[in-house]
Amino acid sequence: MENLSEARIYVGTYAKYNNGSIYGKWLDLSDYSDKEEFYEACHELHGDEPDAEFMFQDWENIPSSLIGESWLSDNLFEVIEAVSELDENEREAFYIWLNDGNRDMDTEDINGLIDSFRDDYQGNYKDEEDYAYEIIEQCYDLSEFALSYFDYEKFARDLFMTDYWFEDGHVFHRA
Repeated sequence: MENLSEARIYVGTYAKYNNGSIYGKWLDLSDYSDKEEFYEACHELHGDEPDAEFMFQDWENIPSSLIGESWLSDNLFEVIEAVSELDENEREAFYIWLNDGNRDMDTEDINGLIDSFRDDYQGNYKDEEDYAYEIIEQCYDLSEFALSYFDYEKFARDLFMTDYWFEDGHVFHRA
């Protein structure tokens, strides 16, 4: 699970790599306020090359949609800031929601993504059936007699076949 507050990149250059060197340095993104400041640090690190082509040889705690070997998303620092404002449980759920593959942090507005996440995120539950119990309690006025015959397992199965999905204790509404 990525923790963007601990994001870091090992920065080398293509010229050094092509000459048999992997010389570079790990740079913690929390040390920089934006992409331009990060690239200034990269230029300082590789000041021995007049027109260095940076090679991001490794990275940690950065979703693959925000980085590649030779590029960084323009949204990266904005995403880091927005995600840092979520509480720990929301942050974990947000990463799960993003990894579902229906969203692109590189191209979508981060505030819109956070809003969509909050619309989709239903909360933390023990399992699918636990969520089904809550739905029945909140949405249906069934008598104790009817509840004693209610099949929560099948109801949960139907909910999660169509309208919801569950991962690592988190429930999300399907978009």
